[in-house]
Amino acid sequence: MSLSRIWTLIKSEVLHGPRGPVLAICIVTPVALALFVNLAFGTVFSQTPKLGVFDEGSSRLVSVLRANGAVTLKIYRSDADLRAAAAGGAIDMGLALPPDFDATVQAGTVKLKAYVWGESLAKSRAVVAAVLADAVHQVTGTAVPVTVQTVPLGEAGLPWTNRLLPLVALMGVFFGGLMLPATSLIVEKQRRTLQALNVTPATLADVFWAKGVVGAVLAIVMGTLTMALSGGLGGSPWGMLVVLALGAVMAVEIGLVCGALVGDLNTLFALWKFGGLLLFGPAFVYMFPQIPQWIGYLFPTFYVIRPTVDMAVSGRSFVAELLYVGVLAGLVVLGGFSLARIIRRLSTQALRLGA
Repeated sequence: MSLSRIWTLIKSEVLHGPRGPVLAICIVTPVALALFVNLAFGTVFSQTPKLGVFDEGSSRLVSVLRANGAVTLKIYRSDADLRAAAAGGAIDMGLALPPDFDATVQAGTVKLKAYVWGESLAKSRAVVAAVLADAVHQVTGTAVPVTVQTVPLGEAGLPWTNRLLPLVALMGVFFGGLMLPATSLIVEKQRRTLQALNVTPATLADVFWAKGVVGAVLAIVMGTLTMALSGGLGGSPWGMLVVLALGAVMAVEIGLVCGALVGDLNTLFALWKFGGLLLFGPAFVYMFPQIPQWIGYLFPTFYVIRPTVDMAVSGRSFVAELLYVGVLAGLVVLGGFSLARIIRRLSTQALRLGA
């Protein structure tokens, strides 16, 4: 193995590697999914919590809340409408203001009833609570303790943006890390360009290294980009990068094995359809909590998305995820040994991968 030869092959791969539909699948599909998830279930362009209010009187609090840009205010004409909006997720929290609210506030007592959507983000609830306390302070001119009786509505659980985060992360990493090197190797075999290595100093290992590096870099970039679009880099971005890098290496190893053993692109795409169930299986476990969570541990990609989701959604530190990261690193090492054996076997066959 020669670093100079690998660098030359990397430049050749970047300039003359797979183009067209394959590159579009690797780049456009993960980004499109990340944007769709955030636009359909979340808010990639605006993180403003939605607050609903039913005012039985004419409280000054409503005008103060309307002037506050930290929340999106919606006014409802009845308690039933407010409750239905919170139950359906149209608002994160709904406040019911009694007719004598302003009078009781001036007396130093603030008791409110609030309908809370079960899948609303904890961050959104905290923002609404802070805005409400500030609004009461503006109305009374003093700091008055606010007592809120919350009524949870709807199905409690993770928002769909968080449930779909594992799928977004895996697609970002595995579309580029797996498909690009696999497709590149198969195209090389079909064109019989690998046989030209017999008269060059480059080895088969150099070719695999070059294609693997290009695939890994693309996988890391796309994984980081999709996580950023999903707001999922969390409080440990460097730890997240380590996990994504290990996931990218795993994807590349699988892609190179497929490229070495599969003879044509049609077979590769057929294998992708079946193998996709194995790769993305843990994402469906996260998506539907009714599925027993222990099933996820059976999939290798689980050890990519578990620390990713824990750091992005739960705010856990990288150190707290070392067990899962260690298992992931072990799987990467095993994959490396398996790939090395395949390369040695192919090298003894006079580099005739297409035979």
